[in-house]
Amino acid sequence: MTGSLVDRLSGAKVVVCAGPGGVGKTTTAAALGVALARTGRRVCVVTIDPARRLAEALGIGALTNDPAPVDGPSLGLPSGGALWAMMLDPQRTFDGLVNELSPDAETRDRLLANPLYRHVSSAAGGGHEFTAVARLHDLAADPRFDVVVLDTPPSRNALDFLDAPDRISAVLEGRAIRALLGAGKTGFAARLAQKAVGVGMAALQRLTGIDVLRDMQAFFDAIGPLSDGFVARATAVRDLLRDADTHFVVISSPEPVPAAEALTLRRHLDRVGMPFRALVVNRVTPAALVPEGPHGGEVAVALRAALDPALAAMVAAAWDEDQQHAAADREAIAELAAATGDDSPVVLATLPGDVADLRALGEIAERLSGSH
Repeated sequence: MTGSLVDRLSGAKVVVCAGPGGVGKTTTAAALGVALARTGRRVCVVTIDPARRLAEALGIGALTNDPAPVDGPSLGLPSGGALWAMMLDPQRTFDGLVNELSPDAETRDRLLANPLYRHVSSAAGGGHEFTAVARLHDLAADPRFDVVVLDTPPSRNALDFLDAPDRISAVLEGRAIRALLGAGKTGFAARLAQKAVGVGMAALQRLTGIDVLRDMQAFFDAIGPLSDGFVARATAVRDLLRDADTHFVVISSPEPVPAAEALTLRRHLDRVGMPFRALVVNRVTPAALVPEGPHGGEVAVALRAALDPALAAMVAAAWDEDQQHAAADREAIAELAAATGDDSPVVLATLPGDVADLRALGEIAERLSGSH
């Protein structure tokens, strides 16, 4: 694999940035969006990072579930190039999916108002991963955008994210859920409600005033007509994640724990047939990006003519420490490159400060484009 990261992604319609937490993944995804927009493409950057740092870096305030345009002139975008950014709102996305798949307004309203649905759709868990990839499916089909760049959750959650379509299909097509989704009086929930309510359920109802079985029956009755639509959407999303025009970029740092997580994610992509395109190693000691320097002893000798000997020794010790970090980073990068199969990873040095504005984001975009 050769060329800049932007060159490698020239044919992509979807770019999925995945990797461990704390390695600058969100910032890299945003900078990549800027870099791709600078090639004249119309780009939408999507994040599900709860830290919401992407909005700050892009300078557009609070991101919402709808793509918001980012100021083109300040980014130096050419004619035709454009950038949008958004943050996924799982609840709104889930509600939108229900609205789209419902056969009629009555079914939609009954499900949206159901207390059990409100709990399931707002609770953290697999449903959020599925709504994220479902939203990705909609954005990839949106004619406004040439490419969608997705910033995923940290790698441990990203595995759930990538597997969500398969899990949803397996659950909804299983015998147990089909029994629960039986319509009217034939469904399991309805039959359960018709029988004597156990002491525990009765006590719960008296204490809370909530008819749990009634809500269960109403939930499964309402969601039953949508189950085929959910399966179809899950299948479409699964196909999108494995499409040749979807490119996965694994982002890591040279530190041992993030590097190990990145390798686990890389192997998972192979197992599930999702197309890996590039490795980005971020937050690297700057000295690792240049040839190895002299030994600290040589530095101390060179400095003694201009500095106090004690100060020269301190500077030399700091130099040696930096060189040791650089050597460790070079070794880690080489191991990551060999293990991931990317013989030319994109390497980004640690920046002196936070990326909090478009100028700093633009500098990273230049590096991803091979300008530096």
